[in-house]
Amino acid sequence: MMNSYKAVFLSHGGGPLPLLDDPGHREMVSCLEQIASMIPHPDALVVVSAHWEQRVPTITSGARPSLIYDYSGFPAEAYDIRYPCPGEPALARKIHNLLSDSSIRSELDEQRGFDHGLFVPLKIMYPQADIPCVQVSLVGSLDPREHYEIGRALGSLRHDNVLLIGSGFSFHNMRAFFQPASPESRELNHVFDSWLQDTCCNPDYSENERMQMLYRWSDAPGARYCHPREEHLLPLHVCCGAAQAVCAKSFELEILNKRSSMYLW
Repeated sequence: MMNSYKAVFLSHGGGPLPLLDDPGHREMVSCLEQIASMIPHPDALVVVSAHWEQRVPTITSGARPSLIYDYSGFPAEAYDIRYPCPGEPALARKIHNLLSDSSIRSELDEQRGFDHGLFVPLKIMYPQADIPCVQVSLVGSLDPREHYEIGRALGSLRHDNVLLIGSGFSFHNMRAFFQPASPESRELNHVFDSWLQDTCCNPDYSENERMQMLYRWSDAPGARYCHPREEHLLPLHVCCGAAQAVCAKSFELEILNKRSSMYLW
């Protein structure tokens, strides 16, 4: 029997490489397929992508958003990827209202398409592209408290068979991906991922304690090595804010030779 999971943080890998049979992403592809198999078919998907930042939370509200190939230097087939899922304007308006109800100003964007933080993982998880999707931006402040509160405002979506997806990466040091690993760099990678696992999954923490740890994430060991800039971590804050609960299941894996993790609530 499948559990009624309502939020998931995904480590979405490097650009379109997961869809190009890159060896460094095979474990990730398998993990995403496993996660999709564990979740009852959602009626809609709300994706908070690390690849979109705006002055205020901004919500795609078009009925048929295009794809944004927001990467460069890849083979021609990376720009022929299709994921023709519909948008969901009514859900976009509901998200806008939920944020307003929590005194969070937001905007609707009818023209903006879906970036690869959405279409790369979803093409693996839901290849039929038959589930309506809405994408929500990060806020350019990159304030962890602000993103946690955005998630808290969206928490009621869990009653509507809507799956909230935080699409980021638990490790995102671009320079480190292209440098040989050393014992020191591996230790920094592993110690931060262990901290993240403990923060999200330890049932001994109260939700207030967990929240405060996430607010101060940059004080964790290895934090700024793993995230010189935090945009790929903040979708997790949104998921935690929405869930208001200990993580139900976590996944440890290697992506591009770095220890990475994903979380289900």
